[in-house]
Amino acid sequence: MRRDCFIFDLDGTVLDTLPDLVVLTNTVLEEFGMPAHTTDEILSYVGNGACALMYQAVPADTPSETTEQALARWKQLYPELGHAKTQPYEGVVALLDDLRAQGIALGVLSNKFDAAVKDVIEHHFPGVFEAVHGESEGYPRKPDPTGLLATIAELGSQPDRCVYVGDSPGDMIVAHNAGAFALAVDWGYRSVADLQAAGYDALVSHPREIAEVARQRARS
Repeated sequence: MRRDCFIFDLDGTVLDTLPDLVVLTNTVLEEFGMPAHTTDEILSYVGNGACALMYQAVPADTPSETTEQALARWKQLYPELGHAKTQPYEGVVALLDDLRAQGIALGVLSNKFDAAVKDVIEHHFPGVFEAVHGESEGYPRKPDPTGLLATIAELGSQPDRCVYVGDSPGDMIVAHNAGAFALAVDWGYRSVADLQAAGYDALVSHPREIAEVARQRARS
């Protein structure tokens, strides 16, 4: 069956955003008089959106009202600090060019808040993706399949013709929840063991392998 739709996770899949998440999160924590975290600690908080990140980053006894204020400040500072150090993973730009040349529709679905997703994608990949969504009304956080199904439909495809590409267990689960092909990458923010436990349909170690998956599906 022809796979005519590839939808990507953002953080840890097409873009290495961790350096900016560390700077941004620690800047907010320091403004609120809270202790900063190491890169590994912040990495462990990544994957379920900014709200989940901040609720884990603040001290355990922080009142919810204060955490919400810190989260609001995090979002306010994002345009300034959110992608200064962010870069596409090696081979991703060439991959996207290849997929577009094959006539494949491209999208992004992330748990990051919607404005940030649109901002960073427009900065690094202007005009490349036909549908770009983060967490927002109508696009709940993965692994709820609602947002993925809506994005597939927006791209004019069907779940059984779509490949969802990601680096986390939640990405594999949302793909299967939506009836899409779950393609895992091993260069992101979660271990291969975690991805195996969640279940994937294929695992790749370099972006060029994703383009080959598209060709194989086209020939099958």
